[in-house]
Amino acid sequence: MKKLDVLTPIGLTIGVIMLLFGIVYNGGMSGLLSFVDPASLLIVIGGLLSGLLVSFSLKDIKQMIKVMRQSFSSDERKLQDLIDTFVHLSGKARREGLLSLEMEIDQVEDRFLRKGMLLAIDGTDPDVIQDILLAEIAAMEERHRKGRAILEKAGDYAPAWGMIGTLIGLVLMLKNLNDPSTLGPNMAIALLTTLYGSLLANLVFIPIAAKLELKTEQEAFLKQIIVEGVIGVQSGQNPNLLQEKLSAFLSQEEREAKEKELNREDLDDEIY
Repeated sequence: MKKLDVLTPIGLTIGVIMLLFGIVYNGGMSGLLSFVDPASLLIVIGGLLSGLLVSFSLKDIKQMIKVMRQSFSSDERKLQDLIDTFVHLSGKARREGLLSLEMEIDQVEDRFLRKGMLLAIDGTDPDVIQDILLAEIAAMEERHRKGRAILEKAGDYAPAWGMIGTLIGLVLMLKNLNDPSTLGPNMAIALLTTLYGSLLANLVFIPIAAKLELKTEQEAFLKQIIVEGVIGVQSGQNPNLLQEKLSAFLSQEEREAKEKELNREDLDDEIY
């Protein structure tokens, strides 16, 4: 189940607040207006968009908003819950057979897990199941890589177009040195385009691309555990052995937490 990843909006908000605080603290509210220049913003946004249109297809660019939205959501599944699910399925399969799992699998929300277990219930060869599921993981990673590539390129293009805007401003300023009234506006274009480009790259595009890369690694990791669990259930592994096998994917802290939980349960059983 997806939920809001609060760290992404919090990080963006803190960045904007610190920037505004630094401007207002040194220049007051009037200083804030000095950092607003439509011409500079137009150069950066327009140049950035043109670069993306040349580099990617229209379909890829339309997916950019969808890809960015994923950085604001979080998968709340816990690794231990996933292991417990496979231990339960393994125990039921050994008692009642694989076909007894069909009704339970229909209620599973995870499409990848459901697909793997349905293949297992249908009697598909374990090597074939593994090949199918691993191919799906590879395809997922490739889709995510293409989505990140747009953001990474945007992170490259934004400061580059900021520098182009700076050069434009400097050229205009140098051509009109004899007219002091033009120096201020031209210098504003020269400096603010660099500022806008750097902000977009380092506050938005590059951090979000990094967040998406981490999420891809986490999702691939969970899917790899699902592959091992599906093969274990289909082969009729003992639930305790399957739990030990899948627990290898847990961190040391997660293993210690699980051992403490089991110890508490054993103590409660002894008391009652």
